[in-house]
Amino acid sequence: MDVALITVGDELLAGDTVNMNANWLAAELADRGVTVTRILSVPDDRLTIADRVAAYAEAFDAVVVTGGIGGTPDDVTMEAVADAFGREMTVSALARSSVEDRLAAIGSRVPDRDLRVDVDAEAALPEGSRPLPNDTGLAPGCVVENVYVFPGIPEELRAMFDSVADEFAGEQRSRFLYTVEPEANIVPALEAVIDEFDTTVGCYPDREAGHNRLKVTGTDPEEVDAAIDRLLATTDASETPVSRD
Repeated sequence: MDVALITVGDELLAGDTVNMNANWLAAELADRGVTVTRILSVPDDRLTIADRVAAYAEAFDAVVVTGGIGGTPDDVTMEAVADAFGREMTVSALARSSVEDRLAAIGSRVPDRDLRVDVDAEAALPEGSRPLPNDTGLAPGCVVENVYVFPGIPEELRAMFDSVADEFAGEQRSRFLYTVEPEANIVPALEAVIDEFDTTVGCYPDREAGHNRLKVTGTDPEEVDAAIDRLLATTDASETPVSRD
């Protein structure tokens, strides 16, 4: 399963907010054997979002879009996703009920606060989409064909993703090795493994930990295991973290 991630927000491109969502989603999907093929950050621009959603929906098995949903003027993601599929924005009974329930819960926690929320505007989703209730926030997400739209607030995103996590599955498997040998010294061994086995091998220096991390990835577990065995035999790599200290 190949998935593309689109994270929406001017604040991401300006460096005002660290893009933790992309990192978290990529790790969660990889744990499920999914191949994340693209990670793209785009501004709060309706045309740009719609263009990328439409293109990625055609190119990949699934697209995950985060950020830009809600009631402020810069929240244009839902409208953009509707544009990508040529759909109108509508309010379903489930989406409206979800927003009303969340408003009631929020109101009970802050009874002195006057919440002026346009329920229909908050609950509007692309026509024909599957609403995803927001149990930790307010604005619901949705699924439109193979596009999943989640909030940008990390706690809300994670809770909503968990509700559909079983819909993401793939065959990619990875194993890790660790070595204190300089990268240049293990290049021949890495090249030999790449040539012989149906796997990819990445080498990632970690100066703080004092070692290099080797990641072997493939869709055939036997090929991955064989590649790991070869590296264990031809380098000083270990399956447990090591340090130069």
